[in-house]
Amino acid sequence: MGGCQYGSMYLMGWTGGFVLLALLLAPYLRKFGKYTVPDFVGDRYYSVWARLVAVVAAIFVSLTYVAGQMRGVGIVFSRFLQVDISTGVVIGMIIVAFFAVLGGMKGITWTQVAQYTVLIIAYLIPAIAIALILTGNPIPQLAFSFSDIVEKLNGVQVDLGFTEYTQPFVNKSMLDVLFITIALMVGTAGLPHVIVRFYTVSSARAARYSAGWALLFIAILYTTAPAIASFARYNLIDSLHNKTMEQVQQLDWANKWSNTGLLGFEDKNNNGRIELTPDKENSEITIDRDIIVLSTPEVAKLAPWVIALVAAGGLAAALSTASGLLLVISSSIAHDVYYRIINPEASESQRVMVGRIMVGFAVAIAGYFGDELLIPN
Repeated sequence: MGGCQYGSMYLMGWTGGFVLLALLLAPYLRKFGKYTVPDFVGDRYYSVWARLVAVVAAIFVSLTYVAGQMRGVGIVFSRFLQVDISTGVVIGMIIVAFFAVLGGMKGITWTQVAQYTVLIIAYLIPAIAIALILTGNPIPQLAFSFSDIVEKLNGVQVDLGFTEYTQPFVNKSMLDVLFITIALMVGTAGLPHVIVRFYTVSSARAARYSAGWALLFIAILYTTAPAIASFARYNLIDSLHNKTMEQVQQLDWANKWSNTGLLGFEDKNNNGRIELTPDKENSEITIDRDIIVLSTPEVAKLAPWVIALVAAGGLAAALSTASGLLLVISSSIAHDVYYRIINPEASESQRVMVGRIMVGFAVAIAGYFGDELLIPN
C-alpha cells in the first residue's frame, strides 16, 4: 500500500489525454467522415496494410482492456451476490454482451450517458459523506487540502514503517515522471472505446463540445480521487491494524470480502493481533487493491443505500467501458476486415451479423482472461 505520489501521474496523464483528444483528434476524425479508426487510417494512407495494422492494434488494446473490466464485474457480483468470482464473471459477460449486441453504436453511447451519470453520483456521495465524518468539511477537495487528515495519515504511515503518504516521488526522477505522464496522455487519447464515441456526434464542432463536457466531469472525478484515496487508506488502517482476530471477525464487511479471497488475515507472529507492515511477505493483512473503492463506504460504516450505490457505480463504469470496447472489436472485424477487404458486396444485415458474432467471441475471450486475472494482487 504505497503513497499517493505515483497515482498523480495517472491523474495528470489521463486528464491530459482528453485534452489532446479534444484539441487534436476528435474534431478531425469526425470531420474526415469515417466510421472507425482503421477506416480513417486505411483511407488516410491509401493502404490495406495500414488498415489491417490499425485493426490488429484496436483489437489487441480492446481485448486487453475489456479483460480488466471483466475482472471488475466479477469482483462486484462476487461480493454483492455472494457467488464465487468465476460465476460473477459469467454474469457480467452475459450483461455486457446484451448491451453490445442490441445497442449498436448510438445505443451504447446513450447507455454510457446514463451509466456515467450513475458513476459520478456513486463516486461523489460517499466521498462527501466520508469527508464530513473525518474532517467536518463536506467538500472532499477542501477536506483533503485544508484539514489535518493527511497529517494524521502521514503519521500513521511512518509509525507502521511506510513512507509518508504524501512524500514526493522517491524512486523516480522528474524526467521519469514527465515521460510516464506523456505516455499516459498519448495512450488515453488513443483508446479505441473513447475515440469511437466521437463518430456518433453530428459535427466536428459537436465533437469538440462533447470533449469539453467530458473534461469537466473528469476534472470533478480526478480532483476527488486523491481525497477519497486518503480517506479510504486512513479508515482501513484504523479498522484493521493491531486488532485481534475476534475483533476483525466481528466486522461484517471484512467477513464478506474475506469470502471472495480478496481480503485475508493471518496472525503470523502469533501475538494475537493482526498487523499491517511494509513487508508484504510478513504483513498479516492482505488487501487486493481492486476492492478499495467498493469497500470504502462499508469500512466507513455508511448507510446501506450508499454501499449499494457505489456497487452500482462500479458496475456502470465496468459495463459502459466494456460495451464500448466490444463495439470497437466488432466494428473492426465486420466493417474494416469483412466488408472493406473480404466481401465488399456484403449487405448491411450481413455486416451486423458478423459484428454480433464477433461480440460473442470477444466476450468469451475477455471473460476467460478476466477470470484468469482474478488472483489477489
